[in-house]
Amino acid sequence: MRIIFRETVMNTENTSKKIILSGIQASGDLTIGHYAGAMKNWVQLQDDYECYFMVADMHAITTRQVPADLRRRSVDVVAMYAACGINTEQSTLFIQSHVPEHAQLAWVLNCFTGFGEAQRMTQFKDKSQQHSENVNVGLFSYPVLMAADILLYQADLVPVGEDQKQHIELTRNLAERFNHLYSPTFAVPDPFIPKEGARIMSLQEPRKKMSKSDPNQNSCIFLHDADAVIKNKIKRAVTDSGTDIIYDTEQRPGISNLMSLYHISTGKSMQEITDEFNGRGYAPFKEAVAEAVAELISPIRNRFEEIRSNPDELSALLKVGAEKARRQAFKTLRKVYKKVGFVEPS
Repeated sequence: MRIIFRETVMNTENTSKKIILSGIQASGDLTIGHYAGAMKNWVQLQDDYECYFMVADMHAITTRQVPADLRRRSVDVVAMYAACGINTEQSTLFIQSHVPEHAQLAWVLNCFTGFGEAQRMTQFKDKSQQHSENVNVGLFSYPVLMAADILLYQADLVPVGEDQKQHIELTRNLAERFNHLYSPTFAVPDPFIPKEGARIMSLQEPRKKMSKSDPNQNSCIFLHDADAVIKNKIKRAVTDSGTDIIYDTEQRPGISNLMSLYHISTGKSMQEITDEFNGRGYAPFKEAVAEAVAELISPIRNRFEEIRSNPDELSALLKVGAEKARRQAFKTLRKVYKKVGFVEPS
């Protein structure tokens, strides 16, 4: 399979489009939760928006990474973006560390962020507890780097989960603060949060979000899983007492999670799923979910393997993506540097 890419210059038609920036950390293999909560929506958005999709490898090193694994996963994520349907003629795909302006703007924004403001970030508190052996400054300033990611591209919308809304608020505050102190420089972004199917929960602990870093591999469905592996994981998925197929995340989190997976895989509404399996019990429902999820992931996995087997084309895609991203990032950073008083190099 040939990866389609080309270098494009934004034209008059594209300038009227709103801009979207989003990304996923390269800290683990991607799951169906990433597809449901991010990439599925990205594919739908790219026709109507100017989209920048990055691999957040700089964010990933706030926790300890094996260098060879990080390099491999960073390229894997790009290949998976394309496999899930991101059109590289329409959207810009790039690796965060290939665009040094991210780190450069992050330093400027650090100097406009209050210590107490950063300290209130709930994700820092959560991550500090999870990684108590490595509570580093990068983990503390992670939301400021995220703000730099967004503001560099003048993003209007940022597709995020509920757990990232606080970071978007910080980004908005920093944009408004800088605009007020100097002059209009940054677009003030809004979060874009899908209403249904965005949160896929652990198959083994359905009150906890599915996580690529979960040590229990049976809790996650990875986008590279074989059909037999997917079916076995769903067969072993935790359900609830009773036999009715009812969507109730509070009282029936296990079955509700399986219903979300079936919804993502088939497009059927929760009411349609309830009607379809009324009185049939958990066993036939689990079997249907397993078949539907395997059918969804199989072509994604096959496309990923084809794309990943073409390293030269992937390298060319990343080069084009980085060049295009840098053009936009440099425009923004140049304005910021001038406004804060830095001397422009001769």
